[in-house]
Amino acid sequence: MTDGHAAAPYGPPGREDDPDRDPDRPGDPPEWVKSERQLRREAELRARGRRSVSVATASTLVVVVTLIVVITRSPGWPRVQETFLSPEAFAAALPDVLRGFLLNVKIFLVAEVLILVVGLLVALVRGLRSPVFFPLRALAVLYTDIFRGIPTILLIYLVGFGVPALQLQGAPNDPVTLGIIALVLSYGAYVAEVFRAGIESVHPSQRAAARSLALTHGQTMRYVVLPQAVRRVVPPLLNDFVSLQKDTALVAVLGPLEALRQASIHASSDFNYTPYLAAALLFIALTVPMARLTDQLAARAARRRTGGGDA
Repeated sequence: MTDGHAAAPYGPPGREDDPDRDPDRPGDPPEWVKSERQLRREAELRARGRRSVSVATASTLVVVVTLIVVITRSPGWPRVQETFLSPEAFAAALPDVLRGFLLNVKIFLVAEVLILVVGLLVALVRGLRSPVFFPLRALAVLYTDIFRGIPTILLIYLVGFGVPALQLQGAPNDPVTLGIIALVLSYGAYVAEVFRAGIESVHPSQRAAARSLALTHGQTMRYVVLPQAVRRVVPPLLNDFVSLQKDTALVAVLGPLEALRQASIHASSDFNYTPYLAAALLFIALTVPMARLTDQLAARAARRRTGGGDA
């Protein structure tokens, strides 16, 4: 150099004085820049997305406004508004309905844990292949067939009124406990089939590979099959639990003061059905987030299957 300075090292401008740069490593490659065609394509996609959102919003507003106009201009609307949409009746019933709804949540949480245990055990029993376990497999099949065939409300009647009528020593008499038992028996059969479908969806090569590593049947199920099966059945399990949360209201036929029973008491006292609306809104507030979580998990699982998401 004619000015007496040393030649600049190889690399992008402005990086020769970087104290963190490895002197033995060549300079970083130049930053990648999108082409004009890529930028135009991304701009078109954004514009198309904005148009789609605008059209969807406008059409939704048109439908909602149309429904509101049609309903509010119907001849029976004043009577419906007075009977189902009374602000005074809503405010009067909400504290009791909310207190009863907490009992619904308690029933749901306890039953959910027991249902998972019962369903998984039944599914594992149905997967036993040894002839010595044939009686257990037969009982598991009989359980799933019978309790999936009985309506949940009928099963609650049978358990809630039949078990106390037997007068067995040590048998529960609490209506909440009996309602939980009925829900566990009913939903345990459905969840068992969900778990069984997930177990059978695991490719047989996974079991063969595990057995080639000298793993026992129990170790194969615990460390290889069940982790994959449970991961695959989370969305359908959440769907079942959304239904379970709603069906906790059926326990009201046994007498517990849960949300539906509290709403029924208020409705029968002043012949106004707005308390039922309060109970419905509470159930919606709990089930809708669960439904959206189910959709999100199902979409994530679909992306994994197609290679479009994180493993």
